[in-house]
Amino acid sequence: MSGNSLESVPLYHQSGTRREICHWIAHIKLSRIIIVILLILFIVSLFNHYYLSKVESENQTLDIHRTRSKLEAFDDFTSMKASELKSRIEEMLRIKGSVSNELRDLEAKRQRLQNEVSGFSQRIDDLKQDLLHQQTDLDRLKISVVQAQAAQREAVERNTPELALPKRILINSLPITMLPTMDSRNCRMYNCFDHSRCALTSGFPIYLYDPDLFSIVNSGWDIDGFLRTTIKQTLGYNAHLTNNPAEACIYLVLVGEILSTQAITKKLNYEKMLNVKKLLSLPYWGGDGRNHVLLNLARRDLSVNSENLFNDIDTGRAIIVQSTFKRNQYRDGFDLIVPPILGPPGGDIWQECAQMVPARRRYLLSFQGEMKFNKLSMTTRQIDDAEIDLERLADDENNLDNFIIQHLRDMTSGVTFDKFFIQFECIPATEEQNSGGMALDWSLCGTDSSRKEILRDSTFALILAPINSSYITTSSMQARLYEALRSGAIPVVLGGDQVLLSYSEVIAWRRAAIFLPKARVTELHFLLRAVPDSDLLFMRRQGRLIWERFMGTAQGAVDTIVASIRDRLGIPPLPATQHSSPSVFNESFVPLKSDAIISEAEAEESLGPLEPPYPSPAFKRNYTMMLIHGHEIWNDWVNPFSLYPQLPFDTVLSSDAKFIGSDVGFRPIGKGAGGAGKEFSESLGGNHPREQFTIVILTYEREQVLINSLARLYGLPYLNKVLVIWNSPKLPMEDLRWPDIGVPIVIIKAPRNSLNNRFLPFDAIETEAVLSVDDDAHLRHDEIMFGFRVWREHRDQVVGFPGRFHAWDQNFHNAWNYNSNYSCELSMVLTGAAFIHKHYMYLYSNWLPQAIRDKVDEYMNCEDIAMNFLISHLTRKPPVKVTSRWTFRCPGCPVSLSEDDTHFQERHKCINFFVQVFGYMPLLNTQYRADSILFKTRISHDKQKCFKFI
Repeated sequence: MSGNSLESVPLYHQSGTRREICHWIAHIKLSRIIIVILLILFIVSLFNHYYLSKVESENQTLDIHRTRSKLEAFDDFTSMKASELKSRIEEMLRIKGSVSNELRDLEAKRQRLQNEVSGFSQRIDDLKQDLLHQQTDLDRLKISVVQAQAAQREAVERNTPELALPKRILINSLPITMLPTMDSRNCRMYNCFDHSRCALTSGFPIYLYDPDLFSIVNSGWDIDGFLRTTIKQTLGYNAHLTNNPAEACIYLVLVGEILSTQAITKKLNYEKMLNVKKLLSLPYWGGDGRNHVLLNLARRDLSVNSENLFNDIDTGRAIIVQSTFKRNQYRDGFDLIVPPILGPPGGDIWQECAQMVPARRRYLLSFQGEMKFNKLSMTTRQIDDAEIDLERLADDENNLDNFIIQHLRDMTSGVTFDKFFIQFECIPATEEQNSGGMALDWSLCGTDSSRKEILRDSTFALILAPINSSYITTSSMQARLYEALRSGAIPVVLGGDQVLLSYSEVIAWRRAAIFLPKARVTELHFLLRAVPDSDLLFMRRQGRLIWERFMGTAQGAVDTIVASIRDRLGIPPLPATQHSSPSVFNESFVPLKSDAIISEAEAEESLGPLEPPYPSPAFKRNYTMMLIHGHEIWNDWVNPFSLYPQLPFDTVLSSDAKFIGSDVGFRPIGKGAGGAGKEFSESLGGNHPREQFTIVILTYEREQVLINSLARLYGLPYLNKVLVIWNSPKLPMEDLRWPDIGVPIVIIKAPRNSLNNRFLPFDAIETEAVLSVDDDAHLRHDEIMFGFRVWREHRDQVVGFPGRFHAWDQNFHNAWNYNSNYSCELSMVLTGAAFIHKHYMYLYSNWLPQAIRDKVDEYMNCEDIAMNFLISHLTRKPPVKVTSRWTFRCPGCPVSLSEDDTHFQERHKCINFFVQVFGYMPLLNTQYRADSILFKTRISHDKQKCFKFI
């Protein structure tokens, strides 16, 4: 057919053909659409199959399809033979193993690279930390250079001498004989005492005539044997005693109390008992008795007055020391009034004292005495004096003494709730009371024990001045004073304006006794009722201090006599004895050193300069201490017998003096301009010159703990040295390596295993400040420095970290308990981490009652409580707690004694025993804690706080 064939087809045929063609075309299009749809469905299913198979393969074969061709996912394994399938599986396993090995190698490499990155990061951090340390050390060294330059400049410009313990300058010649040139009744220190024998630097040497060789009583008479033996022994313990009469300042002659049995029967005069010729012929009398001290000490017959042997006898220029003086006999400022020797030779006497509480006792006032005398026991002169007094009392109806007796009797029977014990007749009378006396006075009633029982029930004890007003003091009156103080009864001296009490030159009796003129007897009851409890307890405590220190023992009385005369001359006492510091190592052994330093996460801040050891200036106030603080030494600190290198009570300069004329040693903050943390760390500031502190560590067989504690002290500013008290009998191992911390470490061999060794005043301690630390206490440097700075402002108190308190157990025992719980009040700071002044170490070892130190040894406990008792007793101040620390934990340390439950039980017992010894509870509560200035203050970014973390 040609191309026109269609046109040649008939019309009906043409139309049909077109319909078929259209039908065919439509069929073809539909088929194509169906094919396309099927193709799309097939492709979608293939993609779904591929995706699902890939996900499953990743979970099971660790992404093995990454190494296979995508077409392999569509292999038809059903058509493969078994051998081919096995070969294929083995190939796949080989590929899997290879990939696994490769992954392990990559993981190991990744770990190595990661470790290297971590190591480099740590190295960077270490370098940054080391840079910070180096920067801090550099800052400290810069400060140290500045401080060293200041010290050098002060040394060059110093215009005042550096005082120290003076060298003793002694005379070396016996007194020359001189004829008496003046009436001895006019003697005073300025005209009858030879000051040339007592140089300021002499140390006040005293010489005692041996009473067995130089007795000044006539044959047939004898001095009380107890007095003779006791005085020799007690003076032997006195540091001022010398055996060389050529260097002596004063010469002591013991007269004592003469056993007067023959005098009672024979009515002999004192001149016949006392051999004046023997007195004048003493080898060093020098013709006029200058610088001689006659000790006429009373002990017996205190129901009457002891013999006034030297009455109307010319003793030349000698000083008379006794308990009984007539008014015209006593030479004010020259003779010395002393109490009778009623106590033991020495030792602890706390058991003799009554407890000081309650403040008010059963009787408001007590008195036991009788106005009576026996002519048979008196000399002719005594009888004449007594008869004159009796006639005066009988003839004078308005006699004041009679009125006083009657008023006191009426007072006891009056309408009042107060109870009195007033006894004017001794019932039953004893032979002792009937023996009479040498002048009309009030004799003592009853026995010593009966009087003590009444006085311990009395708030006040009445002491009547001698009825014979020609006497300024009598042994009977002084004995009443002694007994009242011993029993805690506050003395009320009626007629106090006409008498003198013992050692009145130096003791402030108005702080311990009440003095009333006899004319005020009608106001007596009103006055006694007006005294509040606080003043009652103060006066009772003061009286006990005086009694224990100056009157309670023969040793105390003798030492006080010597100290009183020395005080008149303005001569300082001899230095207090320090304890030697023997090393645990022999001279040939050199301990091994370790350069390893324990690196602690200390606060990175400059805390102060690193300086060479600088001891605290010592004995700077040798000649002014007694002038300025004489009153406190005798009445507050009650310790005038020794000279101490420094005291926690030393005077403080005014602020302007630190910049004008007296700036030696001071390091004001910002050179006086003040400042925040940076300037603060560069200078100590405060009110005292620069100083350092000593650390004292007590240890017992915990060598590694000790070494770690020592190593942590490296780089600590203001540290002078470290003393390690080696309490163990076993010496440290020879191969033990001691850390080099930049300051000396002194290892002291303790005399025995005792916790009291912690407070021995070792001569190796050259600073006032002492940081007492347990060997397992862990203190940061900033905490130590803050505590040191706080202590410099509270030098007379305990300043430290772990606080405790005494709690009253009212429900069960009515006693004191030791408590370590957190509390808003505290009364103790444990000396396991506390600053104290070295002065208290002297007092703890030499002044504290031995019974307390014995109790510490018995329990191996409580020495820290005892130190808190001592300081609070003397200062009447509580301790000062610093920072929020309440206790200490030492990870890895061996268990200490304090972990045992019996430790706390013993501390309960210690507190109550110490209260018995002291007579009261000296601890005081405080609600105060010291934190640094700017502690919570927001300051600008260019300033730093005083301590960053405190």
